[in-house]
Formats: sequence, structure tokens, C-alpha cells
Amino acid sequence: MLEKVLKGSPTYWAWLLFLTALSGVGVAFFIWQMVTGTEYSGLSRDVAWGFFIANYTFMVGVAASAVMVVIPYYLHNQKEFGKLIALGEFLAVGAILAVLLFITVDIGQPGRMFNILLYPTPNSPFFWNTVLLPGYALLNLVISWFTLDAAYRGMPMPRWVWWLILLSIPWAISIHTMTSFVYSGLVARPFWNSAVLTPRFLASAFASGPALLILLGLAVRRFTKYDPGLGALGKLSLVVTYAMIINLFLILTELFVVLFGQVPGHTAHFQYLYFGLEGHGVLVPWMWASAILGVAGVGLLINPDIRRNPTWLGLACAAVYLATWIDKGLGLVVGGFVPTPLEHITEYFPTIGEFVMAAAIYALSLLVVTLLYKIVIGTKEELVA
Repeated sequence: MLEKVLKGSPTYWAWLLFLTALSGVGVAFFIWQMVTGTEYSGLSRDVAWGFFIANYTFMVGVAASAVMVVIPYYLHNQKEFGKLIALGEFLAVGAILAVLLFITVDIGQPGRMFNILLYPTPNSPFFWNTVLLPGYALLNLVISWFTLDAAYRGMPMPRWVWWLILLSIPWAISIHTMTSFVYSGLVARPFWNSAVLTPRFLASAFASGPALLILLGLAVRRFTKYDPGLGALGKLSLVVTYAMIINLFLILTELFVVLFGQVPGHTAHFQYLYFGLEGHGVLVPWMWASAILGVAGVGLLINPDIRRNPTWLGLACAAVYLATWIDKGLGLVVGGFVPTPLEHITEYFPTIGEFVMAAAIYALSLLVVTLLYKIVIGTKEELVA
């Protein structure tokens, strides 16, 4: 099946060339970073995690969301999801690649990654998260590859793959649960130290990940001969709708506790994000944009006619994806650091260098997803023919 990636239109090859060039820029930038350090970033002593960790956190949720097509198809026999299953699992592989790359560039030197394995700390959620992530990517890659290969050969799926599928379901939930524990276990950071953070992580993941999968499915439907099916995309949009409603409800619940209780150490973080604090408020427009996009996305998706219209469905899913990316990315990470436990305000906003590096990482991840999707699309088209 690998030969499928070697066949394509001029547009396909131009797209690969563009992603490769952008990835190359990131590689050159990272080499420069290893030589000169990370002074180009907006990080400081007070804000130690920034844009890279924000994207790492968000993309773990995108990877975990593959379970939202695995459960309906394999456990509930929803055959409409059959055309989406490989696309969802391969998206998880690309998302995990982005996650690992964001961790690597954040710590500065690739060799430091080995310290996690050479000097394990089982009492750290970050240790378990780093161990679980590559395993989840491998699970999705093996499951997708062997199920596709079986269909390509006209044979039943190997029995042992079924056990991997069952294993992947709790594994998907565990990776994002463990990611939330990285934050919620920090007692000195009241913005993160909340029991509702883990369900918020899962709800936002099950909204943003399927929203991205729908956008990719619509792109596949638009630019290739393979049709994942509007019926399947419509059903998946229901998952996005309910998950985003739950996510917004949990955010409002947290806001009630904070604003009604008026605990200064907790209230200050939300005040900084949404209204500014002591003249500082670089993220205020972003957080309100996230709130507006989130409500608008849900408002569109609750309408069945919108979910059946590819154009409006794409716009609604894009709104949900951007809303969760802002709230769960910059809002979550930076909001936990500002103000500091000593009530100092040190603002942070990504620099051009951080944007370039992040764009390169996403380009490389999308390059891998494109190649994997090419295998899926080529195989499915051949089977139909």
C-alpha cells in the first residue's frame, strides 16, 4: 500500500513540497535554537511554559479524540463511521507527532528527552504522559495499517487487532487525563488546581478533535474522489455539539465558583484573562474571541440543517476548533502563570520565532497525515473500483 503515496496530481505534489519546505524552515530554526538557546521566546522566570506547551496540551486532546470514531464503529456497530475510522486513527498519529515535537523544542535539546527514560520519576504525571503518548500513536498506526491491509487483501481483520482496539479506548482517555493531572496537581497554581479541570480537558478534546476530523473529511471529500460520507460527518458533528456544550457548561461552572466565592488567588487569573489586571491584558481579546467563537459554533451546530450543509458545517467546526485552541492553549497555560503566587504580573505572548517553529511542527505533522491519508484514500478508491 505504500506505493499509493508515490502517485498523485500536481496539486498533491505541490502541497507536499510546501509542507516539506515549511518543515525545513523549522529544522533550521531548531538547529539555531540549539546553538543560541531559547532567548528568542517570550518565556521568563515567571512564565516558564508558553506557546509550545500550550500546543502540546491542546494536541494531546486532538489525538485522544480518535476514540470518538472507534467507540461508535467497533462497539456500537455504527457502520457509517467505517469510512472515517482510518482517517481518525491516522490523525491521532500525526497529532502525537506534533505533541512530541512541541515537547522537544520546549526543553531545548533533544537529548534531554532521554533523561525521562534514564531517570524515571513514576510519581510525576508528566513522566507517565510522555510514556503513554508514543504507545498510543503506535497503537493507532498498527490498528489502522492492519485493518486497511486486511480490507485491501479481501481478508477478515486479524483477531489480535481487535484486542488492540479495545486497549486503545481506555488508553486514549488516559493520555489526556494524565495531561490534565500535570496541571491540576499543582497546588500553588489555583487556576489549574481544580477537580473540574480533567472533565474540561476531555470535553474540549472530544469537541476539538472530531471538529478537526470533520474539516479534514470535508477537505478529502472536496479534493479527492473518496467520500467519507456526509451522514458520518453529520453524526460526528453531534459528538462535537454535545462535547462543546459540556465544555462550555464546565467553564461556566468554574466561573461561578470563582466569582461567587471571590477567592482572590483564584479570581485574579480569570480577571486577567477576560478583563485585564492592573493595566495588563494582552490576552483579553483572544479570550473573548474564544468565548464568542465557542458560543457561535454551538449555536450553529444545534441546527440540524447546518449540520447537513457542508459549508456551514465546516464554518461551525472551524469556530469550535479555534475556540478550544485559544482557551485550552494560551488561556490555560498563560492564565495559570499570571499573576504569580507572589502576585507579580509578568505578561507573555508568543514571539515571531515561536510562531514560526509552531507552524513548522504543524507542517511536519500535516505532511505525515497527508501521506497516511493518501494511503487510505488510494486503498479505498481501489476497493470501490
